[in-house]
Amino acid sequence: MADEKMTYQKAYNELEAIMKDLQSDLISVDDLTVKVKRAVELITFCNTMLRATEGEVSAIVKKLGLG
Repeated sequence: MADEKMTYQKAYNELEAIMKDLQSDLISVDDLTVKVKRAVELITFCNTMLRATEGEVSAIVKKLGLG
């Protein structure tokens, strides 16, 4: 996935898949560590994207005099 640009939707979809894997109880301890670390990366990415989008939308609304 290093060749593709990460988007919020891709990160969210991957996070959803990880959650399904974690809920299946079929993950080895080795895989569990890798999946939890990846989930943290994805959550951080999504939170950053949401904060950036919120800031941009707020700036646009302010510019339009709506806020």
